[in-house]
Amino acid sequence: MKLFKKIIWAGLIFFGLSVLFIFWANFKIENDTEDFVTDSIAKLPNEKVGLLLGTSRILSNGSPNPYFNNRITAAAELYKSGKIKNIIASGDNSRIHYNEPEDMKQALIKAGVPEDKIYEDFAGFRTLDSVVRAKEIFGQNSIIIISQQFHNERAVFLAQQNGIEAYGYNAKDVSKYAGFKTNLREKIARAKVFWDFLFGVEPKFGGEKIEIQ
Repeated sequence: MKLFKKIIWAGLIFFGLSVLFIFWANFKIENDTEDFVTDSIAKLPNEKVGLLLGTSRILSNGSPNPYFNNRITAAAELYKSGKIKNIIASGDNSRIHYNEPEDMKQALIKAGVPEDKIYEDFAGFRTLDSVVRAKEIFGQNSIIIISQQFHNERAVFLAQQNGIEAYGYNAKDVSKYAGFKTNLREKIARAKVFWDFLFGVEPKFGGEKIEIQ
């Protein structure tokens, strides 16, 4: 019985510390990126490249994904404003008939971005991969990242920790109710950022360099 109580108390302590760590990680990332993430194009510097972070074009129920559509709109706006000259469409292409970079490329073309200004990164399996590969594969030391604000904050933090001067341009978000699972997952992902730092996690794949001039 005493052993059982000790196990219960140990579990409660571990749970409490985990919750505190998640809150700290979220505060740290939001605080450190506050001045680098915006929904105003006018507040952004001119950069050679915008990094468009991937997500699925279609939801599991078959309906269009508003996160995807809003990111495409934001990326096209940024390009047409002259703030960026090229776009890296970085996402997951690990399964047959699932190709986030190609979906983004085709959507960007329809939105008026020239095809020769779009570079596809097929190994952007995680935000960490997309950010680090923008530097290591595509040769960029400064970028504007395009996603929703909650995602941009983590991506910009990761970029800065990897020696990249990064800003985030916020795509329109979805309603809090519609994005509840996504936002909850993001809270945990921010804690995992520091776990990855601790264990030196790197992108899954390297590859041939494609420097954007």
